Amino acid sequence: MRIPIIAGNWKMHKTVTEAVDFVNQVKDQLPPADQLQTALAAPTLCLVPMVQAAAGSPLKLMAENCYCKDAGAYTGETSPYALYQAGIHHVLLGHSERRKYFHEDDDLINQKVGAALRNGLCPIVCCDDTMARRIAADDQIHWAVNRILADLKGLSTEDICKVTVAYEPSWAIGSGQSADPNQAEEGCYLIRQTISDMYGEDVANNVRVLYGGSVTPENTGAMMAQADIDGVLVGTDSLDSRTFLEIVNH
Repeated sequence: MRIPIIAGNWKMHKTVTEAVDFVNQVKDQLPPADQLQTALAAPTLCLVPMVQAAAGSPLKLMAENCYCKDAGAYTGETSPYALYQAGIHHVLLGHSERRKYFHEDDDLINQKVGAALRNGLCPIVCCDDTMARRIAADDQIHWAVNRILADLKGLSTEDICKVTVAYEPSWAIGSGQSADPNQAEEGCYLIRQTISDMYGEDVANNVRVLYGGSVTPENTGAMMAQADIDGVLVGTDSLDSRTFLEIVNH
């Protein structure tokens, strides 16, 4: 059985004090982890004090990124080994903003996925499409599927079961324009079918697939009612503790 997950992605927001205050506001109002998993991806600077504040609660903390090497002369990067040692067990990889602003390609993301898994981190791997492709060629799903093939290349059956995939149409991220539930379900279904082609149906049925892109309290329930959507990745509406709790307790 796939346990649903609701994950917030704060991006480059909040100070350490603000982050800890947020954890203290929500940690006692979350569903049990065996019913719904709740997670926050926060800036690296905030993670250790957030882990300490969340101790004993269902809330899990995630890194927003990591590098593909465990250690070395890589100024400014974050080690997956160091993240795991700090009590972090999940990492967001391949977000459209990393691809767009920092020019991360599928080969690098594939290396990062491998490094995360090697160090005990469970990756949430993002794949997206573009409005231009959707309007001009109607091939956004093929593009997303090709991305999954590249980003998850070479993973063992054991490792793929530790991966979560987030389908995030790039035109929906931060735009206030969400995909409708049927569009979101189509993308998540075809991602699951791609994983089935790669690893078999039994494995694919154990991999969680999320929808992300302008998720709100108003659309969360409809998204999560879809057969192949196992949760949501929330951006802006995860920054306010009350709104985040509305989404979690939809």
